Amino acid sequence: MSAEAALVPLLTGLVVGRIYPDVAPSGAGLPRIVYQQVGGRVINYTEGTLPDKENARMQIVCWASTRLAAINLMKQAEAAILAAPVIQAEAIGARISGFEQDTNLYSSQQDFSIWTTR
Repeated sequence: MSAEAALVPLLTGLVVGRIYPDVAPSGAGLPRIVYQQVGGRVINYTEGTLPDKENARMQIVCWASTRLAAINLMKQAEAAILAAPVIQAEAIGARISGFEQDTNLYSSQQDFSIWTTR
């Protein structure tokens, strides 16, 4: 199971299905979550076999109409990810707050290292 396949069911309930890969579509409702794989660690065996685990660095961005709502949603997402029994996850750094002037929306984002079975 990929990290993306594991994350979507974990986070969907927090935003009533408003969870999108890479970028939200124009006019998407709030609050919403956007996720993207932004790297990860690779396991290389010298004998050329594939490992049974894979790692992804996943960036989760929570969007809302207020700064506080974005932060609270990110806290809920963080708790859901770190407590999930189907993955092994670790937060990479603390939350980062943002504001997008074009849309007047607030964001809170955090990166996670997620290990899943291949």
